[in-house]
Amino acid sequence: MYKWVITLLIGSMFSSACTSRSKANQNESNELTMIVGTYTSPEGSQGIYTYQFNQETGAYKALDSIAVDNPSFLTLSKDNRFVYAISELKGEQSAVHAFALDKKSGKLKVLNSRKTLGGGPCHVATDGKKVITANYYGGSVSTFPIRYDGSLDSISGLYQGEASGSHPKRQKNAHVHCVSFTPDKNYVLATDFSADRLLKYAVHPKEDRLYPLTDSIAIEPGSGPRHFTFSPNGQYLYVINELSGKVTAFSYADGKLNQIQSIVADTLRAEGSADIHLSPDGRYLYASNRLKGDGIAIFEVNPENGMLAKVGYQPTGIHPRNFNITPNGKFLLVACRDSHAIQIFRRDSTTGVLHPTDSEIKLSKPVCIQFAQ
Repeated sequence: MYKWVITLLIGSMFSSACTSRSKANQNESNELTMIVGTYTSPEGSQGIYTYQFNQETGAYKALDSIAVDNPSFLTLSKDNRFVYAISELKGEQSAVHAFALDKKSGKLKVLNSRKTLGGGPCHVATDGKKVITANYYGGSVSTFPIRYDGSLDSISGLYQGEASGSHPKRQKNAHVHCVSFTPDKNYVLATDFSADRLLKYAVHPKEDRLYPLTDSIAIEPGSGPRHFTFSPNGQYLYVINELSGKVTAFSYADGKLNQIQSIVADTLRAEGSADIHLSPDGRYLYASNRLKGDGIAIFEVNPENGMLAKVGYQPTGIHPRNFNITPNGKFLLVACRDSHAIQIFRRDSTTGVLHPTDSEIKLSKPVCIQFAQ
């Protein structure tokens, strides 16, 4: 009998220990490291800030910061070990920076920096082998090979956009606003803002440069394509157009894009549409608008054909430049530059609707939010 009691006690203790470890692991997986880029001039913040954010409860706490000039956009390596951020400055000061990230402490260690050779870099992406930047004032795309330690090698390519759009002021000079790899990693796409098109480049798996292709993707004249996002299954691409305030949807397969829809996100035509993201499950699409009626347009995605139907609009703080959704889909955080705050919205996964919370992160001129898990 004593043996039976001892066995029962040991089994109970083992079960309790496993349950405790399971809960601890679950809590740990809900703790994200949030990296925030800001504008530092004039009289802005210090640079990049890191926070711990719980994607289950919405609780957060500040971790660390590092001084960087105008890090208005940043991205992480796939393994979350490295952060690449741009300095959105004009002329020779324009640069891209590489950092090593300690997720637990939120500390960033500078690895090195490189000149983009194109003014006003405003977007950056990586496939783990190279880093590419979109240079707004330079109207160009820059590429940099990644060294074994995560740092950046010398620039390996500079590719120019055009200015052929119909807007008399905003498309007078060449501007490239966003650049990213396709889901299959075989191509790079870039928004040629002032030419109303998407530029396309072939990626060679063993070479550092990109290969410009002639089959660029035309978008309605006067649109001003700004940012884009792919569906989780890689079958659809959605572009937010800054000038027209429309979302342009495409089907995607083997490097080919075919337009399937154009739908209005900004009914006020404020010429300030900014960012675009899909929920992790791909069921809802969100697009931010600025300058008038600041807020987030909400669309439901038809899973059969990728078409969009507008289901709501969520007002936000002033100038919602960038936003992001937690990996579990429960929260949407908006960087409201001119409200000097990151607003935290709880997201209804069934309806796609956003619900304001009483919580926001006060920070001078936040403009980019990324998560490391």
